[in-house]
Amino acid sequence: MKSRKIQGAKRENRLRKSPLLLKLKKLKKKPQAPPPDSSSSSSSSSSSSSCIVVVGICEMEGEEGSQQPHLALAHRLFLLKHPSVPDIEKVRLKDEVLASIKSDDMASLYETLAAESLLEMDRGLLDSMRARIEEELKKLDEKITDAEENLGESEVREAHLAKSLYFIRIGDQEKALEQLKVTESKTVAVGQKMDLVFYTLQLGFFYMDFDLISKSIDKAKNLFEEGGDWERKNRLKVYEGLYCLSTRNFKQAASLFLDSISTFTTYELFPYDTFVFYTVLTSIISLDRVSLKQKVVDAPEILTVIGKVPHLSEFMNSLYDCQYKSFFAAFAGLTEQIRLDRYLHPHFRYYMREVRTVVYSQFLESYKSVTIEAMAKAFGVTVDFIDAFIAR
Repeated sequence: MKSRKIQGAKRENRLRKSPLLLKLKKLKKKPQAPPPDSSSSSSSSSSSSSCIVVVGICEMEGEEGSQQPHLALAHRLFLLKHPSVPDIEKVRLKDEVLASIKSDDMASLYETLAAESLLEMDRGLLDSMRARIEEELKKLDEKITDAEENLGESEVREAHLAKSLYFIRIGDQEKALEQLKVTESKTVAVGQKMDLVFYTLQLGFFYMDFDLISKSIDKAKNLFEEGGDWERKNRLKVYEGLYCLSTRNFKQAASLFLDSISTFTTYELFPYDTFVFYTVLTSIISLDRVSLKQKVVDAPEILTVIGKVPHLSEFMNSLYDCQYKSFFAAFAGLTEQIRLDRYLHPHFRYYMREVRTVVYSQFLESYKSVTIEAMAKAFGVTVDFIDAFIAR
């Protein structure tokens, strides 16, 4: 417990000294640049596709912590199966996926991908991975036996936890969940029980098992009634926000993300710039204009990193400034990032429709009547495009 308190104090000190917080005062005084015109937005769209594949994988430069390797692997697998990803990019993705599988001895996943013809089956490789797994499990069982016979309760718990983490590492979901339950039975502290829930949630997001995620979030909330620190509570908000995003509850996702934006430490899920990407996207279709200005457009935490996500700044600012041609140019640049995002992809069409509804509604608020031709000119699109959307 003493070690955990020391780590907590160090983390708090790092947050106080973080560049994000040190820039707050400077950003408040800095005037907001006007959104670029549509031509500049369009010119940068050609470079966005090369950045798309790594959205949600790369660690943001200079930030504390890094993404959980299996969640990065899950995103690569999603891109490997996506029809819109170029074949030349899939060659690189296959190499990265295979390297991750070899590194962590993920024999079960390797068999599955080989059966789906995504990877070539190498029996020698599969047998070697299975042999290493068997050897490592034997060592872990010996450590558990030794701890139970010769050491204390804390050491017994750590030995069981090590076995749980090993099952997670090799991608054996069923055995990992069983071993996490055994570890929980050896755990007393609420904080340590919460950490086990976070491991379970990471498993849930790897397999996109929404039933497991939902139950784990409810379990975490019940644990917090017994106690728990603020850091873990804030981390849970991001996990729940990602769950809401993945299940099309964008309004709740926006609320949870905005609550966590100044206390974000959940780097195991995604880097901070990806978190800001999700926060802006969900807020635009969930908040009214005044709230959007206060919580998003002028938020120092968002302004610090929004420029790292192509088109996102223009997308947000042009909507608020009613520069609709620039908005649609930026929106076009963002569509591939949304389409190739593992969590947003299933809701791509829904999100596109909701964004257009928001922007058309904002435009129409200024008029008692307006022609479709005038709308088309304002948005820089064709009359047929506007007419088709309104008809739906």
